[in-house]
Amino acid sequence: MITSTLKILSETDKEACEIVKVSEEELTVDKKRLFIESYGCQMNFSDSEIVAAVMRNADFATTSSEDGADVIFLNTCAIRDNAEQKVRNRLQQLNNLKKKRPGLVIGVLGCMAERLKTKLLEEEKMVDIVAGPDAYRDLPRLVEEAETGQKAVNVFLSREETYADISPIRLNSNGITAYISIMRGCDNMCSFCVVPYTRGRERSRDPFSVVEEARQLFAEGYREVTLLGQNVDSYKWKSEKGKIKPQDEIVENENVTTVNFAQLLEMVALVSPELRVRFSTSHPKDITDDVLWTMKKYENICKYIHLPAQSGNSRVLKLMNRTYDREWYVQKIDRIREILGEDCGISTDMITGFCTETEEEHQDTLTLMEYVKYDYAYMFAYSERPGTPAAKKYKDDIAEDIKKRRLQEVIAVQLKHSGERNQLALGKVHKVLVEGPSKRSDADLCGRNDQNKVVVFPREHYKKGDYVHVLVTECSSATLIGKVVEEVPA
Repeated sequence: MITSTLKILSETDKEACEIVKVSEEELTVDKKRLFIESYGCQMNFSDSEIVAAVMRNADFATTSSEDGADVIFLNTCAIRDNAEQKVRNRLQQLNNLKKKRPGLVIGVLGCMAERLKTKLLEEEKMVDIVAGPDAYRDLPRLVEEAETGQKAVNVFLSREETYADISPIRLNSNGITAYISIMRGCDNMCSFCVVPYTRGRERSRDPFSVVEEARQLFAEGYREVTLLGQNVDSYKWKSEKGKIKPQDEIVENENVTTVNFAQLLEMVALVSPELRVRFSTSHPKDITDDVLWTMKKYENICKYIHLPAQSGNSRVLKLMNRTYDREWYVQKIDRIREILGEDCGISTDMITGFCTETEEEHQDTLTLMEYVKYDYAYMFAYSERPGTPAAKKYKDDIAEDIKKRRLQEVIAVQLKHSGERNQLALGKVHKVLVEGPSKRSDADLCGRNDQNKVVVFPREHYKKGDYVHVLVTECSSATLIGKVVEEVPA
């Protein structure tokens, strides 16, 4: 099952990189077989579903076993060195497999492919195909080229590609939750980040194709969608074909219709009150009051925001080119609480040991966490990425043992806050979308509440896709536990 619920993660845990494999076995008579592994972020998982659709249209069948595959793709992450090393180790395993099966085609896709380009093909000779995030339509041709013994590469970055017309093949799906990519690329240029270089500039997908995908998913039984983008709040689509007015008010000029993220969020929410809507990720500088008021307006838009801070110190934030300072970030948190209430779930990303960070500045991160009390967080020690502005301009001068010690301090604070935030759920009734059986016992089911927290409760007669109201009676720092109640208190 693909899940977007990642809780408190240290760098080591996160870089273990959840691997999602194609589990759907198809009739493979006269068809070549494709096996995909995805590493890293939600966007990579979503991209793998696009890849599967492209390859199926080229008459490939998917397989859940690398042993039965003719083509193996690794969809990769380049955000930290540990992620790349994990892929390299996996490629060594696959090359041992290829020695036994010389006809096997191995490809590296995604961010690592874009960053390293021909190095993987020429210097290390570990793969047959290298394809960047904007080259997935070209994969069938690249496979044909590789099958002739040639090395195949396409790492062209597009300013237009959004894959809006491709219906993703839902991989390892629970049939209840799905991702919808609404935009690609990033224009923010944070100094530590490779994404603008591996995924290109921002471009937004046609909103009507987004709504149609949401409608189709709902018709197929899905009950939750997560709108994905490197920075969803900067979503902006313009039409030059004249005024268009779909199902709700859209900002209109004489000849151009513009749709921003708040409006897109509303359009998707209007597909059905039974379809839950989430989104990720938000950049603090871009999330607007309009988005917050839209979240408040619709019960089926989940009251949860992932709002990466990265640091609690203004000087470090300036070095990171985050375009806001600590005070501005705190004001944004206050605004979220003011409009959506104290119960709104908020999570974050934190980096420890960024270039020149002092102990006092590290303490600022801890005090910011104490102020916000995040529900959960993704936490990492700084990992320099070649080619980024930080790598070019700043010295990575914090010793690894100091980075790791600071990381452990951040993790300890977050564990405390996750426990405190979960304690607030005790004695309250939460609306939960059932996603399937609990990992620990088939006698229990689990799902998530509005705030993106996992809730476990007795199975009884309930099933996947049901909405249930659960009275929370127990909790850990990661999980809420309770029982279904038929009558919801007013």
